[in-house]
Amino acid sequence: MSTQDSTGLRTLLVGVDGACLPVVEPLVADGRLPVLGDLVDSGAAGPLQSQIPPWTPSAWPSLYTGTNPGKHGVFDFLAFDGYDWDVVNHTHVRQRALWELLAEQGLTSVVVNVPVTSPPTAFDGALVPGYVAPESPPTHPEGLLEDLRRELGDYRVYAPRDVEDGSDEQVAWYERLTEMRGAAFRHLADRFDPEFGFLQFQQTDTVFHERPGDDHAVRAVYEAVDDEVGAVLDACDPDTVILASDHGIGPYAPDEFRVNEYLREAGYVETTRGEGGMPSWTSLHRDERTRDGEAGGAEDGGGQPLSAWLVARAAAVGLTSQRIGRVLSALGLADLALRVVSTETVRAGTERVDFAESTAYMRSRTELGVRINLEGREPEGTVAPEDYDDVREDLIAVLRGARTPDGDPVFSAVEPRETYFDGEHVEDAADVVVVPDGFDTYLTASLRGDAFGPASESWNHKRDGLFAAVGDGVDTDAQLGDAHLFDVAPTVLSALGVPPSDAMDGEPLPVVDAVPPASYDDYEDEPARSTDDRAVERRLADLGYLDDP
Repeated sequence: MSTQDSTGLRTLLVGVDGACLPVVEPLVADGRLPVLGDLVDSGAAGPLQSQIPPWTPSAWPSLYTGTNPGKHGVFDFLAFDGYDWDVVNHTHVRQRALWELLAEQGLTSVVVNVPVTSPPTAFDGALVPGYVAPESPPTHPEGLLEDLRRELGDYRVYAPRDVEDGSDEQVAWYERLTEMRGAAFRHLADRFDPEFGFLQFQQTDTVFHERPGDDHAVRAVYEAVDDEVGAVLDACDPDTVILASDHGIGPYAPDEFRVNEYLREAGYVETTRGEGGMPSWTSLHRDERTRDGEAGGAEDGGGQPLSAWLVARAAAVGLTSQRIGRVLSALGLADLALRVVSTETVRAGTERVDFAESTAYMRSRTELGVRINLEGREPEGTVAPEDYDDVREDLIAVLRGARTPDGDPVFSAVEPRETYFDGEHVEDAADVVVVPDGFDTYLTASLRGDAFGPASESWNHKRDGLFAAVGDGVDTDAQLGDAHLFDVAPTVLSALGVPPSDAMDGEPLPVVDAVPPASYDDYEDEPARSTDDRAVERRLADLGYLDDP
């Protein structure tokens, strides 16, 4: 692959998923991140407050549109239609991305690996999608993926699923995927010579979900990112560099809070067994290989594994997979069972939320809220519209009363959705938004017998991410103040001398000269397309993002 010594790149936005000062500063102090350390030390840098909810699928669209989820319409990894769901994709984002606004001003962009950008829209430049895209995603222009694979030898969105957790090979794949992002960006910058570039790294988040507490793996990932950012700066020589993350990351308390168990105890949630409700993933993803034919056992007459049929019958008389799991755990046999019992078997015996019979429930933990089963809105709503306000007020009071095993409040805030969202898509949000105190408690929508129990993850997302800016026109002495995720897009546009959209919720940060906002063409409203990609669902389950009410 040939690269030129520099390009016409004026502004480079580097996205580092989950980056925050508590993670980055010790690595900088140890001399492991000379490039990122220089950006933070010599530029204007500080915490960047994320939105609610501070998770990848909603936060990155907020960052690249400058709008809150109530305007752009993505609140979670999942989009819901009644009780049905689908993994979100770029057609669910109902605001224009900053590279689309730049194209309207005659500027070209190259965008690599940014989450929730598949399928891409047409604009002046190039885009290779990132997280929640299929393994071989559509690109803009078409054929770009094949071009990258010819030039680079390989380009993947995800590591192979058969890589063993905790292995050296897993770390090698973190590094390899990171290297692919940098190499792809340099190649496309050479080919398209853009004024704006957006390069995102996802493995800085993945490593904490898959290998929490593994300092070696974290160092390896961040050092690989540092190397690739340095190589991009050398090759492209951008005038201005802005670094931003979608949220932070850090340790969580040892006990998780099972919201639907708490709501069941309070009389809001009804349950069912077998089919129906949300799919069972988080406790099962270690055994997804059985779905691919490596195991699974005999089948009953309907094509269902016989073991699944038997467990479903047991569930019908109250012997659910959760109860079986507690017995196996007590005997030290849980890991063995997960290796030999198929996913369908566990799903068949799993007790889950009966949406149609419940008053309110958590649909998805990363939605960070509770949904009321409203008559006329949900397919089988049980709450009359005239009772909505009273039910919501009572529900808020119940959730505010939740306490940890130590007696502390679980939530720092329990509020109506209007507190956090505004715009034409507010109706798609959960009715009540819950904010864990300090983001120290892992929330789950799963039913596991008790409201509290051992947490599924020891590290997860925190509210404060990271922002840094350096280069031409950047005031490195400027105080960031209460820098917010929504401020990134208007800051990028102002750095390029382009007016931010007057639809944006953020403001240009004082590190650049603010350009007054302007009106742009409205988003062309088109029906959202289905993702329906089992492989994407499995990867989200592997990282603990999808769980089982």
